[in-house]
Amino acid sequence: MPATSILPSVGSRAARWGALALLVRPTYVAAELFVAAAATGDYSLVADSISRLGESSCSAGSCSPRHDVMNAAFVVSGALLAGSGALLSKAWGPTVTGLLVVSGLSSVATGLAPLDRDVTLHVVAATPLFVAQPLALVALGLRLRSDRPRLARALVATGAVTGAAAAAFVLAGDGAAAGALERLAIWPVLVALAGAAGAVARPRAVLRPAGTGGTRSGSRR
Repeated sequence: MPATSILPSVGSRAARWGALALLVRPTYVAAELFVAAAATGDYSLVADSISRLGESSCSAGSCSPRHDVMNAAFVVSGALLAGSGALLSKAWGPTVTGLLVVSGLSSVATGLAPLDRDVTLHVVAATPLFVAQPLALVALGLRLRSDRPRLARALVATGAVTGAAAAAFVLAGDGAAAGALERLAIWPVLVALAGAAGAVARPRAVLRPAGTGGTRSGSRR
């Protein structure tokens, strides 16, 4: 019996678009830093939450003139995540797909409900992201453990770290390291999923049944 890969062929158009969506998502970090650079007052990447960058109103302590860019980044990043989950559903299965779509929609909702407009709605919108993203990484790692063992271990480890950081962020409240914990819960996910997308984009040799000519590339030129 031939060895089969659960990674889609690079020739799959849907998989290629899904991989591309994940590969461009790390640019979200640049958008966040761009917004933070314009923030006035005492805003701190270590102490303050990302959501404060999306606040349209200014307080005595800080102001985010580029709040529209931040909220747009939430929406675009979330749409890319949900779309990539759907496009890669055949390869990554319903569990990973569902978790990625939930995470993406949560990010979109977060951008549409800034913190200063409705705190409760913002928290409800953002919470699924912190739960579903780490679970998606762990689920994807378990799914890829036979096909890509090193990548799988990295995904599971990243899921564990980001999940712990998310829990610590919630428990920290407005603590001195709240911003750092939130970013530890979010930024590594961008890199981990981009790494998984890179695996999608790189074809692998797969075994063919005996008597059919040995191995062949995972894609055809």
